[in-house]
Amino acid sequence: MTTYVVGDLQGCIQPLKCLMRQVKFNPDKDVLWSAGDIVNRGPKSLKTLRWFHERRDNIKMVLGNHDLHLLAVAAGARRPSRSDTLRKILAAKDRQTLIDWLLRQPLVYQEHDHTLVHAGIPPQWSVGEAAGFAREVEAALTGPQCLDFLHDMYGNEPIVWSDDLTGTTRLRVITNYLTRMRYCSKKGKLDLVSKGTKPDSQALKSAGINKVSAWFSQPKRKSAHDKILFGHWASLEGRTDTPNAIGLDTGCVWGGHLSLYALETGEWVRCRCKNGRCKD
Repeated sequence: MTTYVVGDLQGCIQPLKCLMRQVKFNPDKDVLWSAGDIVNRGPKSLKTLRWFHERRDNIKMVLGNHDLHLLAVAAGARRPSRSDTLRKILAAKDRQTLIDWLLRQPLVYQEHDHTLVHAGIPPQWSVGEAAGFAREVEAALTGPQCLDFLHDMYGNEPIVWSDDLTGTTRLRVITNYLTRMRYCSKKGKLDLVSKGTKPDSQALKSAGINKVSAWFSQPKRKSAHDKILFGHWASLEGRTDTPNAIGLDTGCVWGGHLSLYALETGEWVRCRCKNGRCKD
């Protein structure tokens, strides 16, 4: 049995199929983990979501920010953006089956001494605390407050965690940490504007934050000794310079690569992508 882990697909299902053929993925014994963002931006969001749902017994995934955006649009809590590629999902006959399945997916998954999350874990949380806070959001998604949460999910405030937070404000900062974070301060103050390999100094000034760095480079973070698998940050091209933070998003939808990581061996297979397809 091999556990393979893939980063952000964003509707690019063909490169994943190509890589799975290359590694001779055996559905009778192998398992696929996904770091989320399986839909949006790319050309085949509906096919990708259907593919995952059909193989749900062999798949473990966590929700990314684009997956949550689909849930919000499908619920009528948010209007589609111009760059969205969700129209076919919203018009599909099996739309509700697919949406109901997606609603039940976690934000943090832990197994084999690894933690899978879309964006990361802030320095002030342990992986156990992160999983506990994630369950609060998961309960909201499957409970009577789902529509309220999806409506209030958007926004950058508050920029830092407090145990005193309540309601959808509390759920929003949990969601931002787990699905949107790239840079933060040593105390977990979020910079949700910077996306490149260096922080945006103007964004820091506007947010009133003196200094940030990549969440996984914070030397005193509680999860420093835990193995964390994450996606979301395409500009890193998978480079983290720390063996315990394994970056999976290598920018397939942007013309980069799709990468598949074998958990048991630490081996990678990759393919170059263009227009949502494998170039190799």
